[in-house]
Amino acid sequence: MSFPLEPLAALRAEVRRFAERSIAPLAEEIDRTDRLPPEVFRSLAEQGLTGLGIPTEWGGRGGGTRALSVVLEELSRASATVGTDLSVHLSVCAAPILRWGTEAQRERWLRPLAEGRVVGAFALSEPGVGSDAARLATRYERTENGIRLTGSKMFITNGKSAGVVLAFATSDPARGPRGISAFLVPRGTSGFSVAQHLDKLGLRGSETNELVFEGAELPADAQLGKDGEGLSIALGALSGGRIGIASCALGVAQAAFDELRTAVARDPGDDRRGRLARAWADLAGARALIERAAEAKDADEPYDLAASTAKLVAARAAESIAQEAVEVIGPAATRHGHPAERILRDARVFSIVEGTTEIQERIIGKMLSENAGGEVPSRHA
Repeated sequence: MSFPLEPLAALRAEVRRFAERSIAPLAEEIDRTDRLPPEVFRSLAEQGLTGLGIPTEWGGRGGGTRALSVVLEELSRASATVGTDLSVHLSVCAAPILRWGTEAQRERWLRPLAEGRVVGAFALSEPGVGSDAARLATRYERTENGIRLTGSKMFITNGKSAGVVLAFATSDPARGPRGISAFLVPRGTSGFSVAQHLDKLGLRGSETNELVFEGAELPADAQLGKDGEGLSIALGALSGGRIGIASCALGVAQAAFDELRTAVARDPGDDRRGRLARAWADLAGARALIERAAEAKDADEPYDLAASTAKLVAARAAESIAQEAVEVIGPAATRHGHPAERILRDARVFSIVEGTTEIQERIIGKMLSENAGGEVPSRHA
């Protein structure tokens, strides 16, 4: 079975029913055990959701950014973990392969990714390198048989389960951005291993790992794009991925709003109704910005500014509405196992992942100051 991609209202209704039936009942267990049962990802594949945005010729469902945004929102409303894992799989692994991959790379990876037989991951962050991606320490060198990677990556979503990792490395740190290239690293590659599992505040159940490359040997055709294109590929992937992560944050904000509205309905009052109104305005604003960014990307219009703005506002909305819900519900909402407590922890993560709040502000401020007219041409659109 697979859901209709159009009209979007029908897609939303079908995915919501699926999420409420198959994912929401598992959300507390996923958080408590810090483990996503494998059958959850299989169920996404059975519904055709692991192939969103991948053309049918490569085994995917097709569909654009607007459809993916709706799906990620509804999944994240039930479990932020599930939505985030799917967003990474599609937005920053499958999408770059589709855009920058050779025909052979697409043939090898897109069909298994679309069918959910392979999980995708994106490996840019490093232990000593946070938001400044141009300072990568992981090295690559050419060998007689191909390419050798040495270094490590940190905070990698889907790291343990990934069948393929899109990893970034530099030929020489002194070359800065011009030295960075991108590589597709399959599971089982000699010299590649998964190290520690990171125990996180929120998005528990979403694998977050350290990946280690100890002279990992790759064939020459594992490189994605050309020499020196790695940072451009990474930033392009992240720009589109921010719409996906913003949609996940929106789902969390909606879940928090649901908790808040229920609490206000039980004990209404002018102050509480005011809180509800402000939360609704934040939620509606975030949704409108995400829709605008998704429409721009689908129309092949500049979308970098819209994507960063949507991510910034949606992350703030998720956290502020979740905080309001906990405060209105009261002491019960501070206990482990209460949905509002889990939602608040999950919400906090979205101001950090795929570009921190400070990075989004820097991107937005730079684009606006350089182009006073508003939206600006995108390097990645």
